[in-house]
Amino acid sequence: MDRKDGSEDYVIRVIGSPTEVDAAAWDRLVEAQPSAGPFMRHAYLLALHESGSATDDTGWTPAFLTVTREGELVAACPLYVKDHSYGEYVFDWAWADAYHRHGLKYYPKLLSAVPFTPVPGPRLLARDAQARIALLEGMKQFARQADLSSAHVLFLDEADQAAARTAGWLMRSTVQFHWTQREPEPYEDFADFLAHLNRDKRKKIQQERRRVQESGITFTTHEGEAIGTDLWDFFYRCYGQTYAEHRSTPYLSRDFFARMQATMPAHWLMFVAWRDGRRVAASLIAIDPARGNAFGRYWGAVEHIPNLHFEACYYQPLAWCIAQGYRRFEGGAQGEHKMARGLLPVQTWSAHWLAHPQFSQAVADHLAREGEGVSNYLDELGERRPFKAS
Repeated sequence: MDRKDGSEDYVIRVIGSPTEVDAAAWDRLVEAQPSAGPFMRHAYLLALHESGSATDDTGWTPAFLTVTREGELVAACPLYVKDHSYGEYVFDWAWADAYHRHGLKYYPKLLSAVPFTPVPGPRLLARDAQARIALLEGMKQFARQADLSSAHVLFLDEADQAAARTAGWLMRSTVQFHWTQREPEPYEDFADFLAHLNRDKRKKIQQERRRVQESGITFTTHEGEAIGTDLWDFFYRCYGQTYAEHRSTPYLSRDFFARMQATMPAHWLMFVAWRDGRRVAASLIAIDPARGNAFGRYWGAVEHIPNLHFEACYYQPLAWCIAQGYRRFEGGAQGEHKMARGLLPVQTWSAHWLAHPQFSQAVADHLAREGEGVSNYLDELGERRPFKAS
């Protein structure tokens, strides 16, 4: 689809592969977004595509959207035509089922997201608010021309939320759990962080950590280029085994992580658990050194050790973040159990447009009720904060 928007002299195009998008121009847009992280970088999205993790064969058909003005890229977003809802973490299976029961096709649909990555941030990379609106209008135009049921934008930052509301899209909220550094007096170390938790939560964490230590577990920390191929191989063995234990297969291929090692090494941190001289588990954390943010992403173990998951995925990363002066650690999608470990609830947002008028109204009514439930849930969580009363 090529379309010219006469009001702003925009040219809107759908690009069939991230390889066809100028990487430097794309990354300039990324760096211009205050809340940008590593996941919207061209190298990350390209690795998903070229590794076979997010392609036509896996149900993620690229249709990246670009907006140019006088030949210059002023807005862009990752966009996929999808025939399923896997790997999204904003669940619309009930919507698909309702379409099916009424003899309508929900799939294929249009999705703007970072595949398999439920991290809030900019999805509509744009120079200004008007260019963001142009991206949303371009999505609707493409969806209509391709006879798609709907368009969705997941885990938007504040600027994207404002654009979506202005454009009249339906808004949906979910809850994640994030840790943020204490202000104005930062935690000095992990012990200081524990000291600010209420007694029950502090005691529980201390017991979990002690049991891991009593199991003979020690950890090594590896950052950036210090994560060699042997460690990446071990991590992937752990990652794959975790999926196998749940009778599933990994979304991400080994080749994807090889590309991360080659193109984005500075954005990765690995904690490796050892016992009796053997590696037994690993957790992989994405980091954004420029903004002081860290993101819990993947983990796995080759043998079951009680409480090791909490140590590898929360306590080791939190201790590292405090020591390195990081301001934020995001624990990933869902997981109320994270709150007992010092991560607090955060409201996240997605935006939705449905072509069918009656279904759009039905979903709007549903989201109004669902939104009230999320608001009540957040109020309830707020009454169960794990920290001492200030």
